[in-house]
Amino acid sequence: MTRPIQAFQAIVIGGSAGAMEALLTLLPALPATLRASIAVTLHVQRDKPSLLAQVFGPRCALAVREAHDQEPLEPGTIFFAPPDYHLLVDQGPRLSLSLDAPLHFSRPAIDVLFESAADLLGEHLIGILLSGANADGAQGLAAIHRAGGLCLVQSPDSAPSPTMPLAALSLVPDGAQVLSPAAMAETLIGLHTRRLL
Repeated sequence: MTRPIQAFQAIVIGGSAGAMEALLTLLPALPATLRASIAVTLHVQRDKPSLLAQVFGPRCALAVREAHDQEPLEPGTIFFAPPDYHLLVDQGPRLSLSLDAPLHFSRPAIDVLFESAADLLGEHLIGILLSGANADGAQGLAAIHRAGGLCLVQSPDSAPSPTMPLAALSLVPDGAQVLSPAAMAETLIGLHTRRLL
């Protein structure tokens, strides 16, 4: 079935150990004219300020910032989950922050972001799961697949910690594209060129 023009409203990205390298390939490659919003959850230390916005801001053509509670999910913007808060997508669409219990020993947890975004955006969502050392994100990516969204998983052979991609592929064996970070960037740029993103 052919997707309608501008089908994808948002991209959600999750990762843990080894994911920074992938993000440094993926996010700076995205053009300033990208219309989708991007929300990123990385497993970060709870007791230290995150420097992700400062690291990626100068490298990216898109606007980059740390997410705030009840902030609109703005097009052409990359939002990073702050330390010790789950990041969710709510009606609006807006971002919300939660202090609910850690999931997979993590807060922020990838599953929380992916499942909330899948519930709201369904087939208008792209989910990307990167390198990591636990199974967080696998259930969330499966939720995106069930909702009709597009699922991309970092190829285990390109992931420094392949546990997370392998867990996702066990739940979505035929519903995910398995790609290197560079190939993920090419896929997103191709969708943008076709005015689908």
